Amino acid sequence: MKQLFIALTMLALSGPAIAQSDPITTAKRASQMLEAAADSLTEAESASDRVGALTETVRAYEEGLSALREGLRRASIQERSIALVFEAKRDRLARLLGILQTIGTSPAPLLMMHPTGAIGTARSGMILSEVTPALQSEALVLRGQLEEIRDIRSLQQSAATQLTKSLAEVQTARADLSKAIADRVELPRSFTSDSDKMRALIESSDTLQGFASGLTDLNPSDLNNPADFEAAKGNLTLPAAGTLLHGFNETDASGINRPGLVLATRAQSLVTTPWPATLRYSGPLLDYGNVVILEPSKGYLLILAGLGQTFGEVGEVLDQGAPVGLMGGLTPNPDAFLMTAAKGGGGNQQESLYIELRQGDEPVDPATWFATNKE
Repeated sequence: MKQLFIALTMLALSGPAIAQSDPITTAKRASQMLEAAADSLTEAESASDRVGALTETVRAYEEGLSALREGLRRASIQERSIALVFEAKRDRLARLLGILQTIGTSPAPLLMMHPTGAIGTARSGMILSEVTPALQSEALVLRGQLEEIRDIRSLQQSAATQLTKSLAEVQTARADLSKAIADRVELPRSFTSDSDKMRALIESSDTLQGFASGLTDLNPSDLNNPADFEAAKGNLTLPAAGTLLHGFNETDASGINRPGLVLATRAQSLVTTPWPATLRYSGPLLDYGNVVILEPSKGYLLILAGLGQTFGEVGEVLDQGAPVGLMGGLTPNPDAFLMTAAKGGGGNQQESLYIELRQGDEPVDPATWFATNKE
């Protein structure tokens, strides 16, 4: 009994954790991903295709930070759950410790005596022999939970240190990517844009539909894409990592419905082309912010609106996964990152990417083409 009392009072101070919790495992995996991204950033400096290398580096950072965010979210939930269990058992554990302490300080001969005599003493001994294993088992469970809280606190401290480094590095990777795109050798072009006609079209268009219709007539391309765009229906990767907010023709909070998808993304998220395509337009348009319009196949236009920064020149032929821009907003500092991660949910997904797919002159539901995630 005395040994059991000592174990209960020294739960968090000795021995290895009984098992690694899922939040810890998730966060460790995220840490490894971020370390790999840092190595990738260094290697990208000497890569023959710096744009491609830096694109993969930015993606690696985004995936690593997303995994770390999930690990911290789970860790916070687990810590609160354990704290609630301790709170619920507080009175019971206090009584148990009091009894064990009394037993531990009582003289050994006194413990062997019972008011009813030898039979009562024997029965008490039998009861204690049955209760002791159960108490020891509960002590081990409590010890594991306290050590899990210790590991979670350690995780949160190490995450804060790594975050400062990784958030700075991903910004460096984004800036390097932007510069590499500006400095790259000119890509193959499907056509050459007439800037005067493009400016006139922008000024005369009062709707996105009108602009898209005029765009097709403005510069007919000689697109010859051997990949079968229609065969990819339902399997396209979303242009940016995020969560689906509104579906095709769904009404948003302001009462507006649009014939496309609205995706909630994190600030500065990388936006890429989901299919080999010709860049038909890149820049500000109407009230949509910065817009990128891609032609993945003859008769189709993919419109991406709400970007903070766009890449590329009109007429360029882009490979699948090529970067076309970054979302707006400011990357959170480590404290804000940790706070939103602990709260969970999509509170830090504050940017909105609008995705519209047009076949001929009519919009079609992009959700039937993309693999989407709606929480």
